[in-house]
Formats: sequence, structure tokens, C-alpha cells
Amino acid sequence: MKVLLMAGDGAEALETMYPLQRLREEGFEVHVAAPRKKVLQTVVHDFEPDMETYTEKPGYRVQADLGFLEVRPADYDALYLVGGRAPEWIRNEPGALEIVRHFFENQKPVGAICHAALVLVAAGVVKGRKMAAYWALKPDVEAAGGTFVDQEAVVDGNLVSARAWPDHPALLREFVRMVRGERVPV
Repeated sequence: MKVLLMAGDGAEALETMYPLQRLREEGFEVHVAAPRKKVLQTVVHDFEPDMETYTEKPGYRVQADLGFLEVRPADYDALYLVGGRAPEWIRNEPGALEIVRHFFENQKPVGAICHAALVLVAAGVVKGRKMAAYWALKPDVEAAGGTFVDQEAVVDGNLVSARAWPDHPALLREFVRMVRGERVPV
């Protein structure tokens, strides 16, 4: 099974590294796609008790295997979109939204976490869907015609989504089941 992981500079470090390693551990072939083939700089987001938002520090570097315009979506069985700040930029990159639409049009498994919802909204695939995302994106999901659900892993058809990295165990459990064909999209 081949999984395409969409990322970019500013992708949340845990939301990139955990699925990358977890999916490879399952035996899936995982390729990282980004706006361009290069070394990406991830960021670490953390929560401080007295702050209204999260902190951000430099994270791990991750090699992108190919640029969005090099991706042949038909070659992949599933798509995984990471969170962090990267989705703000990814949604504006040539080829990115076409990749996302391919997976929805062909009912292939899609995993999305945190701010990845911004890419799904821009691709026009949220309308009529239930999904989780970072809490601050509730207005974006709802404005796009989706239903925001505040829980750790929300499955709706071929999409499984989650709020942020604390939800990884539930999200990846459902995504792996979906990729393996153990959960058939309805």
C-alpha cells in the first residue's frame, strides 16, 4: 500500500513524524509531498496554561520526496494531511488541491489532522461532512458546509479527522484500518 503524506515548511513536527513513522511501521510505502522537493522545517506546537494560543519552536527537518506537481495521485492508495502552519500555504500551492480532490472523487482513504482542515475547505470537499479539526477552525469547517465535531477521531466516509497531535492514537488506528480495507467508506 502506498500513502502520500502532504506536508510543507511549518508543518507540526509530531503531526508529521508520528504518522510518517507509524505508517511505515505498518509496512506502507510512504512518500512525503510538499510544494517542492526539499528539506522541510517542521515546528513544535505546545500549550502553555496561561496562553490563549500555542507556542511554536523549530522542530525536526524532513525530506520531501517530491513536489506537488510531480505527484501522480492515481499511484497512491491513501492520502494523509498534516497540520501546523503548513496547510495555510499548501492550500495555495499549484497541484495541491487537485491531489486532494482526486482522493475524494475516488473514495480513497484520507486522514487529516488539526489545521489540515484548511486544505480540505479550500479543495471544496467539506460540504456535508462531519469532521474534527483544531478548535479554532470550527467557523471555517461550518462556513464550508461541514459539521464540526469535537472528538479525537471522526470517521465520515473515506475521511478520518482529528483535532491535534494528542489524538494520534485514535486517528492513526482508524486511518490504518481504512487503508487496510478493514473499514469500508460508506
